[in-house]
Amino acid sequence: MLEAAVEENLEMIRQSARDFAETHIRPYVLEWDEAQHFPKDMFHKMGEFGFLGVLVPEEYGGAGLGYQEYITILVEISKVCSSIGLSTAAHNSLCTNHILSFGNEEQKQKYLPKLASGEWIGAWGLTEPNTGSDAMRMKTVAVKDGDHYVLNGAKSWITHGKSGDVAVVLARTGELLDSKGITAFVIERGTPGFKAGKKENKLGMRASETCEMIFEDCRIHESQVLGEVGEGFYQAMKILDGGRISIAALSLGICYGSYEASLKYAKEREQFGKPIAKFQGISFKLADMRTKIEAAELLTRNAGKLKDAGKKVTVEGAIAKYFASESCVEISTDAIQIHGGYGYTKDFPVEKFFRDSKLCTIGEGTSEIQKLVISRNILKG
Repeated sequence: MLEAAVEENLEMIRQSARDFAETHIRPYVLEWDEAQHFPKDMFHKMGEFGFLGVLVPEEYGGAGLGYQEYITILVEISKVCSSIGLSTAAHNSLCTNHILSFGNEEQKQKYLPKLASGEWIGAWGLTEPNTGSDAMRMKTVAVKDGDHYVLNGAKSWITHGKSGDVAVVLARTGELLDSKGITAFVIERGTPGFKAGKKENKLGMRASETCEMIFEDCRIHESQVLGEVGEGFYQAMKILDGGRISIAALSLGICYGSYEASLKYAKEREQFGKPIAKFQGISFKLADMRTKIEAAELLTRNAGKLKDAGKKVTVEGAIAKYFASESCVEISTDAIQIHGGYGYTKDFPVEKFFRDSKLCTIGEGTSEIQKLVISRNILKG
């Protein structure tokens, strides 16, 4: 009985996200993509529907839901526009979740209601121009000066790096390569010395803003430290564990979007007097797509189940992210092939899924880093 109630609730959330995406996102997908426009006004509306505080408890103005619901919302949004799915994921699982997981009560009360409602959009800064996966070599430094820190450096490839109203930023407060020498700060837009830099002109995910954040003698009060000084690297790794479930869900949305468009097209498009779905070459591609989707969803849902249970998800999150992201590249590639020449045009959605898919194998840890995480854990002892 409980299982049925849970599934019914999940179906209601799925339908709500689907209806929102069809009404508020689909009509503008091509326009936003072509203009590289980040639709911040639309994100404020997403907040009204509870999609920007999915994991935030109700006491802080959030929806108070778990990872199964979160995965469902991301899949439905990403089926329509993966750019919007990416921004939704970054806001929820990186910035908002970092404050929820490691902020003190005062910080939670101050920031979570604004982030959950969509009044504020969040950013999260770990990556730098010369340090991606090698985060412990970061050059952004925060130097203690009385009851303040003076922050200097730059963060790159930051989702909402320009439009974000608040950012969680990782900076070095200790020695280079010291895992206990990095600290997390929460910094509001408008703080003197904090500005946006270059906005990236990207292959895909073009409606999800990616921009530098630059800090020049930016003074941050010590009350803006998240958790303890020196805990930042540990915090970031924990946040990325959950964030990889987000990218797996985003990838799954691209998988479904590509597959559903291909199935529809293959049933309608005729060659040699019959629908191309009747040809083995096409039907086998569809079979492969569906098989990869089933596997990716099971892996993603399993990681979400463990996360909801409060268990460690380092390996399971990496496995889900690795498999789902590689699958979405393969499935979106096959979707183009099924559509033929039409798939190469912007008149059909698979062209955008194809461009968007590649980011999933790069963001929040490349596929190679996922394999490193997985292999290190299975070879322990």
